[in-house]
Amino acid sequence: MAKLSEEALIEQLEQRAGWTREEGKWIVKKYRFAQFLDGIAFVQEVGRIAEEELDHHPMIAIDYKMVTLRLTSWHAGGLTELDFIAAACFDEASKPYNRRS
Repeated sequence: MAKLSEEALIEQLEQRAGWTREEGKWIVKKYRFAQFLDGIAFVQEVGRIAEEELDHHPMIAIDYKMVTLRLTSWHAGGLTELDFIAAACFDEASKPYNRRS
């Protein structure tokens, strides 16, 4: 997939609540969970989706009850539509878990 234009990037970000842009080449979201193991279960589901469905893998940080996901498309040199498809999938995957805002 090709790197998104600035206009397309802004449009995509407007459609993904909670996702922000960092350093021009990443989209990032922090998910807070009520329980540590809810976050761990979410990370396992993110891993499954990334591996089995998307073949597109986020950077993942686990800080107790907070999970941070970072996405970029290295081969394109920045953000692509696939990053936003992954973001939507990960947002959907977070819904069954006991999240806090």
